[in-house]
Amino acid sequence: MSLPDPVTLAIPAFVLLILIETLIGRFAPKKSNYEMKDSAASLTMGLGNFAIGLLNFGLIGSVFLWVHEFRLFDIGYQWWAFVLILFAEDFCYYWFHRLSHEHRIWWASHINHHSSQYYNLTTALRQTWTGGLAGTWMPWLLLSFIGFPLPLIFFQMGISLVYQFWIHTEAIDKMWGPFEAVMNTPSHHRVHHAINPRYLDSNYAGIFIIWDRLFGSFVPEDKAEPCRYGIVNQIASFNPVFIAFHEWFSIFANLKAATSLKCAFMHIFGPPGWSEDGSTLTSKMIKAREQERLQKQQS
Repeated sequence: MSLPDPVTLAIPAFVLLILIETLIGRFAPKKSNYEMKDSAASLTMGLGNFAIGLLNFGLIGSVFLWVHEFRLFDIGYQWWAFVLILFAEDFCYYWFHRLSHEHRIWWASHINHHSSQYYNLTTALRQTWTGGLAGTWMPWLLLSFIGFPLPLIFFQMGISLVYQFWIHTEAIDKMWGPFEAVMNTPSHHRVHHAINPRYLDSNYAGIFIIWDRLFGSFVPEDKAEPCRYGIVNQIASFNPVFIAFHEWFSIFANLKAATSLKCAFMHIFGPPGWSEDGSTLTSKMIKAREQERLQKQQS
């Protein structure tokens, strides 16, 4: 069965929404903050991701088809399969996203999405060029093993990407309570992109925020502490090539200076920010130091 590509179909809507958000910024700058070079870099990253995805499609698709040979069930295109994969794919996305923040080899391909110090709809286009090489698609192999057909898997992955486009905005405040309780929203995703210590490494949701609530990674947005965006060590560059590869360059430099196999292993598979001498900080260390600072203030 052939299914349409949701991302391709949504491109006109993406363009329209960006234009609307830009217009909002003319009257309410705090709700829509754009920088031409930053947005151009994000657009270039998106185009590069699309082109590289086409090149990787055959190889990655063949791996999915191979895993499907060992499937547990034969799942077709019944209506309930579309409902089931909506949740199953989002579960896989949650763990891909969480692991991409917890292990440097995947963070190196994901960091570019967080590198913008602006938060608007063009930020959603700032996608990886190296995810295929790093194997960040592997969590979705679970869906092939369960028995979902490949076209349905890729269709739902596209639906997820389309959904996540609109949550990259400051133009929408907190929404209706029950919706915020179940779905990923601009408020929840602003927190995910924030570098404030209390917000680091949280709200990994794709479509449903329920996974963060279930696995203890949910942090609500606090109006008393506005989100600051980017990465802990800002790169201050609009060069798409540097944005795409800067963390890989850092990994290679760290490996060259590694003093042991354990150190080299941690530079690749350990948490981002890990260092043998503690000269750089992981997210957990940053959060712990902030907690200590707050406790001292209260005492």
